[in-house]
Amino acid sequence: MPGLPASIDLDQCIAQLYKKNLLAESLIEAICAKAKEMLMKESNVVHISAPVTVVGDIHGQFFDMLEIFKIGGFCPDTNYLFLGDYVDRGLFSVETISLLVCLKLRYPHRVHLIRGNHESRGVTQSYGFYTECARKYGNANVWHYFTDMFDFLTLSVVINNQIFCVHGGLSPSIHSIDQIKIIDRYREIPHEGPMADLVWSDPDPERDEFSLSPRGAGYTFGGDVVKKFLQVNSMSHILRAHQLCQEGYQVLYDDRLSTVWSAPNYCYRCGNLASVLEVSDAGDRYFNIFDAAPENDVHRNEQQQQQQQQQTQGKDSQGSHIEYFL
Repeated sequence: MPGLPASIDLDQCIAQLYKKNLLAESLIEAICAKAKEMLMKESNVVHISAPVTVVGDIHGQFFDMLEIFKIGGFCPDTNYLFLGDYVDRGLFSVETISLLVCLKLRYPHRVHLIRGNHESRGVTQSYGFYTECARKYGNANVWHYFTDMFDFLTLSVVINNQIFCVHGGLSPSIHSIDQIKIIDRYREIPHEGPMADLVWSDPDPERDEFSLSPRGAGYTFGGDVVKKFLQVNSMSHILRAHQLCQEGYQVLYDDRLSTVWSAPNYCYRCGNLASVLEVSDAGDRYFNIFDAAPENDVHRNEQQQQQQQQQTQGKDSQGSHIEYFL
């Protein structure tokens, strides 16, 4: 690849990113190219062993991601599984995804990245990442490098053969995880079908079966669906992100499903707590709760201004807020 660095000093890149310094555009291009080579070798269902710390939505809240490392341990001392939605909404999506991809390249067996519904071209054009890339680099090239790389992210992870991890939830088209393995994931997230369902669906405690989702993509699903899926696949738990939890987490269906949410004070105004889920060697689960990082206060005015702009962009023609991409 002409113009690309012959070798990438990942340790230097990671050190720069921990200081919230942007990497050069040529470095981002090279890093994304290498990430695609690595991710292409992963199955749609990646099997890993505990101990591992599981992280939910981050949404460009870079300082809060650093808070996670301070609480849970820095790589490679702690194994991490990230459940997607790294970008959009927050002010520092570029720095957040740059650091995560560099950590994945540097510690491929200790850092695992799942695709979320925001790891797509369509969503990031409306909810901040595209605009941020253009503002910070003066063009959309970096956005293209990252969104092309998103097509290679795995769709699910299984911990200790017992805990099924996914960004959103289940699909009426998927009964066995073997059906996930045959999905063609190397593309933009479609509007419907099993791949869309995995990143868009939500549990609904009021229902037993599948129902169309109010988000406009994916499904809601109830306790009977969860119980059957776990029985068919000889597993004990489903772990997912995708939904804001005021207390940082939620456990449903007689401890068969957990939601972990890792963006405290979401959008810098929701006032919610956040959590990461620590899974022990034996498969025991412990939620570690945390609050927003104090560094966010320095950027309060900039954050509020950006949120107002995104709210304006996220209204439909009647002026009501679209909940589709939450």
